[in-house]
Amino acid sequence: MFNFHFWCCQEECLQRLQLRIDVAYDSSIPEHREALRALWNAAFPDEELRDLISEQWKEMGWQGKDPSTDFRGGGFISLENLLYLARNFPKSFQDLLRKQEGDRSVWEYPFAVAGVNITFMLIQMLDLEAVKPRTMVGATFLKFLSENESAFDLLYCITFKLMDHQWLAMRASYMDFNTVMKSTRRQLERELLLEDVTRLEDLPSYSLLSR
Repeated sequence: MFNFHFWCCQEECLQRLQLRIDVAYDSSIPEHREALRALWNAAFPDEELRDLISEQWKEMGWQGKDPSTDFRGGGFISLENLLYLARNFPKSFQDLLRKQEGDRSVWEYPFAVAGVNITFMLIQMLDLEAVKPRTMVGATFLKFLSENESAFDLLYCITFKLMDHQWLAMRASYMDFNTVMKSTRRQLERELLLEDVTRLEDLPSYSLLSR
């Protein structure tokens, strides 16, 4: 039986992250619309976005012409995660978006939808909607979060690169996406529990990221 006791600021850090997770994407909120535009500009700086509902979005790997319908699985935080990746690791963001590394499959995963799936998977894996961690992995992550407010966003970036790395290693195609995600989750859980990992930058998969 796993038993967890909060340290001083850990509970507050978890609650702040939970507040972020609870925010749904809402196209009537100007900041949400601006964030979506910012994501487009980060992805395609030389191509003007005609409208927030546009066929152009399919170029980024959204399922239809309105990305807001794809955010239902991950909420506004999944857009924030993508923006964090674009701003902090622009090279990795572009490599992932344009599938620039490795021998790619004919049937590739859609970049943006994969991003939302990764947010959702991390929320589940870390059990972030629980009052307090119920697993060792969740407790370990909370330690990182209390030392770095952006820990969830950073872990997201690591996970996206790790997923792509696994995708290539498994020579996967679109039908294998769920299998790749499960493999990514298992690898991530293993890395988070390594003894010499005291911060997210120590994770072996962190080395996959490039700015």
